[in-house]
Amino acid sequence: MTVPASKSLTNRYLLLAALAEGPSVVVNALESRDSRLMLQALESLGAEVEHIEDWEGTGEAAVRLTPVPLAPEASEAPAQVDCGLAGTVMRFLPAAAALTGRRVAFDGDSEARIRPMGAVLEGLSSLGAQITDDGEPGYLPFTVESPGDLEGGEVAIDASASSQFVSGLLLAGARMRQGLRLRHTGQAVPSSEHVAMTVQVLRQAGVEVDDSEPFAWSVSPGPIPAFTARVEPDLSNAGPFLVAAAATGGEVTMRGWPKESTQIGRRWTELLPQFGAEVATAEEPGGETVTLTVRGVLAEDGTPRVHSPGTVDGTAELTPTVAALAALSAEPTTFTSVEHLRGHETDRLAALVAEIRRLGGKAEETADGFRITAPVRSGATVLSYADHRMATFGAVLGLRVPEVLVEDIGCTSKTMPTFPELWRSLIEEAPAA
Repeated sequence: MTVPASKSLTNRYLLLAALAEGPSVVVNALESRDSRLMLQALESLGAEVEHIEDWEGTGEAAVRLTPVPLAPEASEAPAQVDCGLAGTVMRFLPAAAALTGRRVAFDGDSEARIRPMGAVLEGLSSLGAQITDDGEPGYLPFTVESPGDLEGGEVAIDASASSQFVSGLLLAGARMRQGLRLRHTGQAVPSSEHVAMTVQVLRQAGVEVDDSEPFAWSVSPGPIPAFTARVEPDLSNAGPFLVAAAATGGEVTMRGWPKESTQIGRRWTELLPQFGAEVATAEEPGGETVTLTVRGVLAEDGTPRVHSPGTVDGTAELTPTVAALAALSAEPTTFTSVEHLRGHETDRLAALVAEIRRLGGKAEETADGFRITAPVRSGATVLSYADHRMATFGAVLGLRVPEVLVEDIGCTSKTMPTFPELWRSLIEEAPAA
């Protein structure tokens, strides 16, 4: 199997390209609803977007962006940004919009209006931007306006609900006059890997970032040089295909797996063995990537065997896919440190518990996560909640449980439009039993 490029990296590179000094190129950018929404938003702010089918004879597609004008112009009309259900748009773009000197209105899907935005908006307000609530305070819709640049300096926010609050401010920090010194006031930052990813992307683009102090980041002011960057495969989206092997006692091989990555999906090589699967790697030419092979385990009677590690901690966006595997184990599994998933595309904790119960399993929420106490046993229609990871959760369970239907598999277009075709090919190309 191969999987498309990382959505998280794609949208970070696209936003930085729009804030750079000159045209920049993002090679192997993901084509999905979230990335289209990001490009449309950047165009609404004044960026120019050019799609290149074959970048320098590599056979890979690319996107060239001419940056957003940051100097305020009195003639500039107000802009509108459609966030859809993309957290990377609704939480990354407001700070960039505040640098343009324009009045920018943000809204999105109805499901997006329940996702918290308060920390980003409070941070921007303290930095000098004017925020107008067009609905419930701290949520979509809202409007951002500023004099045309931001002074920057020190700001403190509570990013306990989402690491995207930190990333959204850091990505714009270099273009603030004093740079940005950001401090998180809560106990922990969920999905800390995503903040590390943001710091890495900034450094790759030539921005100086100091993250030596826990829960504090300093971005030095200055221009962002034009750059060319290639996007890695999406290791989180690789999850359902790798988990398919563990769930069925089969085997899946995936090429181009990066040896080093800030993506949380790199944890699959650690997580899958905890559930009893075998993981092997073989180095590929160039030395930067490996071919990853995952093999599931069969019991003595020939049925797939999924072992539970008992407790799984801090799996962030991987949680729905890990939960699908856990829901096939006869042993209980407790998920901890994932309370922030209540504010994702849907309340993922409530959704996972509800769908596991719908399929005959037993599960319950806890203060910081949830617990699966009995495996799924019967088929039903798994609701997707317009959430791509809930849809792939159902797809994994359908490999083992007869008569499982997944409502709205098309919502996977958010990050992987080709998921239905890839999933079908995974099954059709598998050798007959």
